[in-house]
Amino acid sequence: MPRPIVGNRQNQQFQGTLSLNQKTAGSTQGRTMSKLERDRLLRKPRSKEYMEAIRKLDAGSHVHNRAQVEEIISILQEEFPMIELAGILEGIVAKCYIGPEYDVHTLSLTGGIIHHYQKNEGLPANLTKARALAARGTYEFIEVYTDCCRCVCSDGSVAVF
Repeated sequence: MPRPIVGNRQNQQFQGTLSLNQKTAGSTQGRTMSKLERDRLLRKPRSKEYMEAIRKLDAGSHVHNRAQVEEIISILQEEFPMIELAGILEGIVAKCYIGPEYDVHTLSLTGGIIHHYQKNEGLPANLTKARALAARGTYEFIEVYTDCCRCVCSDGSVAVF
């Protein structure tokens, strides 16, 4: 008799925070999330709350307000409570509308830094690959991961490049 390709559905449910290097919180088996599982979760459409938080990046006022930056990062982490984003999400890049001399702005999770870049100003090497996609304005924003870019449309749907 052939073995089922997909395991028991009870075993596929996640509890707590999962990451590629951490054990499952509350699990007795201590399994880690596979790249396939993580990619499937990151492919889900983004929530309205998350989309609104990222749209606020272009307002400019929060650049010097640490509490607002922390709130945006908190909303981002709440969007994926089962994934530890710190090691895989390098930053978010989006088209900048605060002035004609700017083309994109970024949010870096490592330092909680929001920066608006002028057209002739270089981005950090890990975010450069998303600049052209973000500057066109086709997507609402680009999430830059260590292994890919996830382009998020205004309706929250996600395309992977």
